[in-house]
Amino acid sequence: MQRMTALFSAVLLATGLMTATAHAQEEQQGAAQDPMATQQAPAQDFSDDQLQQFADASQEIAVISQEYTQRLQEAEDESAQQEVRTEANDRMIEVVEDSGLDVDTFNAIGQSIQQDPEMMQRVQEMASQS
Repeated sequence: MQRMTALFSAVLLATGLMTATAHAQEEQQGAAQDPMATQQAPAQDFSDDQLQQFADASQEIAVISQEYTQRLQEAEDESAQQEVRTEANDRMIEVVEDSGLDVDTFNAIGQSIQQDPEMMQRVQEMASQS
């Protein structure tokens, strides 16, 4: 269950990845004004291949997320919603693993790009070139 929750967190990030540039720029400006905001967790060092795999998987996951969000809204009860979530999660895990990453690495990259506007920009550029 925790793995599913973590992947859904990454999916929310992936879905917003393409529109996050402005937000990242706002955060960067805020960090320049607040010296405490610059104290972040140390960024992990991911290879360009891993970032490209993340970008590719994120695009596929964004499509899956949109598809299943609509199905989730149409679900009639909690049981049906849970079934939709499980199916969506399984598909997203498959996409991540097919990309060549494991779920933990995918989530770690997702967390890192939230804290590192430059890495986010690199991933966005990779996604737009795919």
